[in-house]
Amino acid sequence: MQIFSARRALTIFSQTLPAIGLLFLGLAATVGGCAGRSPSLTVKDSQSTYAAETIVDMETGMPTGFDSLIHNLSRTDVVFLGEQHTDKRHHEIQLQILKALWEKDPSITVGMEMFSREYQPVLDLWSDGQLEQSTFLEKVQWYANWRFPYHHYSEILAFVRDKHIPVVALNLPAHIPARIATGGMDNLLAGDRRKLPADIDLTNEPHREYVRDIFEKHHIPGRSNFEYFYQAQCVWEDIMAQSISENLNGRRMVVLLGNGHIVHKFGVPQRTFKRTNRPFATIYPASVGTVVEKSVADYVWVTPPRREHPQRHP
Repeated sequence: MQIFSARRALTIFSQTLPAIGLLFLGLAATVGGCAGRSPSLTVKDSQSTYAAETIVDMETGMPTGFDSLIHNLSRTDVVFLGEQHTDKRHHEIQLQILKALWEKDPSITVGMEMFSREYQPVLDLWSDGQLEQSTFLEKVQWYANWRFPYHHYSEILAFVRDKHIPVVALNLPAHIPARIATGGMDNLLAGDRRKLPADIDLTNEPHREYVRDIFEKHHIPGRSNFEYFYQAQCVWEDIMAQSISENLNGRRMVVLLGNGHIVHKFGVPQRTFKRTNRPFATIYPASVGTVVEKSVADYVWVTPPRREHPQRHP
C-alpha cells in the first residue's frame, strides 16, 4: 500500500497543481500519515472507534445503515460528498450515493469541483449525451486542468451522461488561486479579478486558524505570506459556494469536492448556506487509522486502507 504523506503531496502538487495543493495540504494535516496502520477510525477525545465500511452519524456517534443515510440525505437540498482525489473507494462511495439519490429524485443536479466555470457549455453537451468521451476530454482540456487520471471519475461521469443529469462546473481556473497565494488579490490581472466571487468572506476565525495551522506546518516556495495564502483558500471556496447557489434552481444538488473543502463545514458548506439558507449535509470519507473530530462532518464513511488508482491514462 502506498501512503500519500503530506510531504509527498506537497512535492507533487507544488510541481503540477499549485492551486489544488492548498486543499490537499489541508486534508493531509487533518488525517495525518497513519492511514492503514490501525483497523479502525477514531473520534478524537472519545473512546469511540469504527471499523471499515461503517457509516457514522456524527451527531449521535452511532453507526447508521445506507438506507437510513439516503433517507436523511433526501431531506436536504445540498449534499456535499467529500473525497481524497486518488482514493478509489471514495469515488465508489460517491457513485453509490449519487445513484441512490437519483432513484429517489431524478431531477437532481451534480456540482463538481473538477471543472472551472468556463467549461459549462461543454458539460451541458456531455449531460445531453452529445459528446463521446475522447471529445469531451479534449474540450474540457482535462489533462491541462484537473490532471488526475480521468478513470478516477469516469464511472461517475458516465452515469450522469447516461441519465442526462445536469453537471455544474464550480471552480475557478486553477491558475487564479495559485496567483493569489503568491501575490494576493490586489495584484491579479484585471481579467482574473473579474472571475472572482462577488462575496469573499475572510472573517471566519475557526476557518482561518485551520488554514493557518496548515500554512505553518508546510513551507511552500513563493507562498510565505499567510494573508495571501488565506485569501486564495477563501476565494476558491466562495466561488464554489457561489456556483452552487446560482444553479440550485429549486433542485437538489449533489456536490463532489475534496474533503478539505467540507471539513467542519466552514469551507464550501457554510458559505453556500450563507447564500441560500438551504439545508445541507456533509459526508466525509476517511480511511481506518484516521483520527477525526466529532464536528468534522454530518456523516463519516469509514473506508479501508487507501486503494490508489493506478496512474494510467484512460
